[in-house]
Amino acid sequence: MKNIKFSHSTSKIKSLADGISLSIMQGQLRAGDNLLSINEASALHKVSRDTVFKAYNELKRRGLIDSTPTKGYFVTGEVNHVLLLLDNYSAFKQNLYHRFAANLAENFKVDLIFHQYNEHLFETIVRESIGKYSMYVVMNFSNDHLSETLKAIPSNKLLLLDFGNFEKLEFSYICQDFDNSFYQCLNEGKQLLHKYNKFVFVFPEEICHPVTSIDYFVRFCSEQEIECQVIRSNSEWKGVETGAAYLCISSDDLVKIIKNADAQKLNIGADYGIVAYNDDPVLEVIKNGISSISIDFGLMGEKAANFVTSKLPIQEYLPTQLILRGSI
Repeated sequence: MKNIKFSHSTSKIKSLADGISLSIMQGQLRAGDNLLSINEASALHKVSRDTVFKAYNELKRRGLIDSTPTKGYFVTGEVNHVLLLLDNYSAFKQNLYHRFAANLAENFKVDLIFHQYNEHLFETIVRESIGKYSMYVVMNFSNDHLSETLKAIPSNKLLLLDFGNFEKLEFSYICQDFDNSFYQCLNEGKQLLHKYNKFVFVFPEEICHPVTSIDYFVRFCSEQEIECQVIRSNSEWKGVETGAAYLCISSDDLVKIIKNADAQKLNIGADYGIVAYNDDPVLEVIKNGISSISIDFGLMGEKAANFVTSKLPIQEYLPTQLILRGSI
């Protein structure tokens, strides 16, 4: 067992337990190998016997080590330490995380980190994580290409989530289709959308959503002979128009549209319509229900947990659904 680095930001107990855990994960300690005695570890790492005892108990709780009166402390199993790297926080990402964690055994430890669509941060997190985790579940930075830093992770340990309109080679993935499936959802709702004389896609430039969705939105409107508009900046926003339906990606735009319509005393689902991209439980209760286009992020989390547990390859696009409520 190598020397453990201690820091002021982490307790000595956790640092020691994590250091031993890393040694097991990297194969420096294998099942059946003996650990140092409490006295030996205390002397080597210059910590108290109580610190070593509590660190060993934590490793026991994780199912990584055990002890007997004759053999002392020894390694029993492998480390299940998972990196879950998501893009940014939202209610549906929280749903993904909860379903992911709920479908893992207690001896799995998950580090949840958000890269916030900061490419330098994304690359730094991935680069510094290599070799520290047994499995990696990552929302790639781009929908157009696989980030080069991810290629340093063994393909059998990496699962790509959400974005993925690029050649994914031998990597496992669970993604959504922002193009044809999105277009099919619009077609499912065409009868309701024909109630409106205009369809507006509120798609701010700063939103990290595949821009190819715009092409399929325009195609749908053209085929259905519905007047369409794509709003990319605040300068293009003139307020809610009577007789228009709005498709919005961000919750900020959803709130802005509803507040503006309320100020004009417009009735949702009659004077104007709204469809949100990505479902959220709160959409069920706002204004008698906001319609949405979404995959099941809870299902994505569940399938990701199954990949981490079984280590069986998966390459799947989850179905995108139109969820109809009173807003259109």
